[in-house]
Amino acid sequence: MKLTVTTFVTLDGVYQAPGGPEEDPSDGFVHGGWSAPYGDEDFGRFMIEVFDQADAFLLGRKTYEIFASYWPNHDDPADPIAGRLNRLPKHVATTTLAAADWQNSRLIGGDTRRAVADLKAQNGRELQVHGSGALVQWLLREGLVDTLHLLSFPVLLGTGKRLFPTDALPTAFALAQSRVTSSGVVISSYERSGEPEYGDFGEE
Repeated sequence: MKLTVTTFVTLDGVYQAPGGPEEDPSDGFVHGGWSAPYGDEDFGRFMIEVFDQADAFLLGRKTYEIFASYWPNHDDPADPIAGRLNRLPKHVATTTLAAADWQNSRLIGGDTRRAVADLKAQNGRELQVHGSGALVQWLLREGLVDTLHLLSFPVLLGTGKRLFPTDALPTAFALAQSRVTSSGVVISSYERSGEPEYGDFGEE
């Protein structure tokens, strides 16, 4: 399976609490819910396209807890997002949770890199990561991300947790697709293409 990350960021790289004020107010963050005003038909259509490719999910603890508190109570087997989140396998990368009670959930710990590699080796289309900022940072450091759907929202916050780690593994990506929603969200899909190449503009 290909490991695909779908993540929301502000123009200054903040990923913290895009969906609501209570998602993650840690460190005094007061801007929770910054992505909500930009939800439109274009945005919804793209998210449905993404979930349509999922065969399994890999989630960090915080995102898992947020999803598990919401989606089982808003279940509709025919819904392209709820139906998949509630029924497909969910793998939770955590060292702090003792149990994962949401349907078809299991905890992975110990050698997380080996566990993720084993999941990627299974037959299927996409192992999808949504939210899970700390997990995404770790995956980027380990070079495990195959596809990155980066949704850039036209807002600056100044404070909050930044997505890209300073110790990410140097990796080149190729732009596979780009679109802009009617509310101004730039959706860029990147495929990993190998190691970065370097040059010098001063060379002939």
